[in-house]
Amino acid sequence: MKIGVFIPIGNNGWLISENSPQYWPSFKMNKQVTLTAERHGLDFVLSMIKLRGFGGKTEFWDHNLDSFTLMSGLAAVTSRIKIFATCPTLAIPPAIAARMAATIDSVSNGRFGMNLITGWQKPEYSQMGIWPGDEYFAHRYEYLSEYIRIMRDLWETGRSDFKGRFFQMDDCRLSPRPQADMKIICAGQSDAGMAFTAEYADYNFCFGKGVNTPVAFAPTVQKLRAATAWTGRNVQAYALFMIIADETDAAARAKWELYKAGTDREATAWLVQQSEIDTASGGDTNVRQMADPTSIVNINMGTLVGSYETVARMLDEIDTVEGCEGVLLTFDDFLKGTEDFGTRIQPLMKSRQHVLEKEAA
Repeated sequence: MKIGVFIPIGNNGWLISENSPQYWPSFKMNKQVTLTAERHGLDFVLSMIKLRGFGGKTEFWDHNLDSFTLMSGLAAVTSRIKIFATCPTLAIPPAIAARMAATIDSVSNGRFGMNLITGWQKPEYSQMGIWPGDEYFAHRYEYLSEYIRIMRDLWETGRSDFKGRFFQMDDCRLSPRPQADMKIICAGQSDAGMAFTAEYADYNFCFGKGVNTPVAFAPTVQKLRAATAWTGRNVQAYALFMIIADETDAAARAKWELYKAGTDREATAWLVQQSEIDTASGGDTNVRQMADPTSIVNINMGTLVGSYETVARMLDEIDTVEGCEGVLLTFDDFLKGTEDFGTRIQPLMKSRQHVLEKEAA
């Protein structure tokens, strides 16, 4: 199993609670999390992009760093771990994104990849006057398909003359090109999102589901496998989970209940409101899950709550899902959580023994 960390580029990480650890996003903090992950042999770090938050008492995600510039800085201070930035494709032209990626490829010596997003929260883009209209929801993956084709042209050949519905290139050039194959992530779970991933991406990130139900996301992986059967490409899934761990199951459960009791209702109401705007495409599967009231305090990502031993066992269960290559992890407290994962959880995981053996050698 491969392990990645969804680093805290936005304030307070992924808990929309007045009772959870409150922290400001900074390069210093993300550097510490990333270097800890690298020291413990984790495989990659990924940063999201969020251009407008949810507000509320906690000002959830109102304070965010930029993904590309943050990851460039992290690429410069690391030596092994892979680095992924998220590209807001409505805000950055594809030729510019391709050049930014090639630059961080150079900084990282070939350790860089990109997560492409279409954009689902209208105010992120309307505040800058670049929202293309609500009809965009219906054709956003057509837009993204043109976007990635232009970038692939530039990365592979150094030029693009692509002519499409949304973009027209005129002998567009890129040099130097990336030294390594640029890996692409997509998190789309709708039929259109899965079709795009199967055709153009290398990895698909899907939400884990429920609390302490580590393999409940397996049907999503099977949906991806069905989509790739049509394209003949090998696209691996990664499941998103939050870890809330402590010395005992009871202590970890107490923290989880405390976080839920402090849910910032004003911020979660904003999330629900924004999730209902897309009426053109039938709604985004990920966004619908995020806004579900069941566990909205952490946007309904899969949650593993328990002792270090319990969490290690559940992570090993995830490794039994065919087509799932690994997990993308968040923590209630990122600095302590990343260290605890490396020292208390990973040594107990059967699916990570190869990392421990490598370190021992």
